[in-house]
Amino acid sequence: MPREWDAKTYDSLPLPHLGWGRRTLSRLPLRGDERVLDAGCGTGRDTEGLLDLLPDGRVVAVDGSVRMLDQLRERLAGRLDRVQVVHADLTRPLPFDGEVDAVFSVAAFHWIEDHAALFSALAARMRPGARLVTECGGRGNIAAVNAAVADVLGGAPDLWDFAGEQDTRQRLAAAGFTDVEVVLRPDPARFEPGEQFEAFLATVILGAHLDAMPDADREPFVSAVAGRLAEPVADYVRLEISATRG
Repeated sequence: MPREWDAKTYDSLPLPHLGWGRRTLSRLPLRGDERVLDAGCGTGRDTEGLLDLLPDGRVVAVDGSVRMLDQLRERLAGRLDRVQVVHADLTRPLPFDGEVDAVFSVAAFHWIEDHAALFSALAARMRPGARLVTECGGRGNIAAVNAAVADVLGGAPDLWDFAGEQDTRQRLAAAGFTDVEVVLRPDPARFEPGEQFEAFLATVILGAHLDAMPDADREPFVSAVAGRLAEPVADYVRLEISATRG
C-alpha cells in the first residue's frame, strides 16, 4: 500500500518540485482541449498548472494517498468541474473510463517499485499517439542523504533502486511506447539550514524511517541526519522521460 503523507506540511514547504513541475509542463505539447492524466498528482500543485494549459480540456488526477487528494480538492476548489479525482494504485488497471490524450507526472514514479507494471497500466489508458512526459528521481538520487542515514543508523546505505536510462528505455519499449527519450539530470536542491531543511527531510525524504520510530526518536533522528551532511542540500538526480504510445 502507498504510504500516507502529511499533505498540509508538504504543501507548505519551499519544494524544488515547483521547478520540476514547470520544466515538465514546458515539455508537454498541448492544444488546450485534451484530456490529460496527472499520474501521482499529489496535492494538485502541478495539476493547477496543467489546468491553466487546458482551458477547454480536462484532467484525470490519480494518486495513492487519500490525504494528498483531500489537499488537492481544497487547492482546486472551484475548478473541480474539469478534474476527475481518482484514488488508485498506478501499477494496476486504472479505475476510470475511456482514454487520455497525454500522461503527465512530477516526482511520483520513484515511489513505485514496479515500473514495468506502471508503464503497462498507463499505456492501457492512453490513445495511440498519446504523449507520456514525466520526471522522477533517477539513478544516484539522494545518495549523500542515504549515506548520512546509514551513518546515523550504523548500517549500510539505503539501496533504493532508482531507475536509470537504459532500464527505463527497455521497460517503456516493452509496454508499447515509441520515440522514447530518457535523460538523467543532476539537480541538487539547497535549503536554509536548520528548521527549513529538517522539515523538508522529515516530510519528503525520511518519512519511511520516521514511520517506524517512536515519536520521541523522530526529531533527534532528523537533526542527526541533517548534521551529517556537509551542506543543507538534497542531492537530487532527476530522470526525465518523454515517449509516445505506439
